[in-house]
Amino acid sequence: MPQLDTSTWFIVIMSMLLTLFIIFQLKILTYQFPMNPQSTHLKQTKYGTPWEEKWTKTYLPLS
Repeated sequence: MPQLDTSTWFIVIMSMLLTLFIIFQLKILTYQFPMNPQSTHLKQTKYGTPWEEKWTKTYLPLS
């Protein structure tokens, strides 16, 4: 039964990792990020709920 030749595995694995690293770097490079994220002002709108404007009476259960 022939033996499995594993002498080239190191080169194959290393070249695969290098290729994946380069591909991921190229993918990340295409994203457009804002220059200064802190300078964006988010407008916060307050949504009124009906129970904030009315007084509601709390009833105790009958004893």
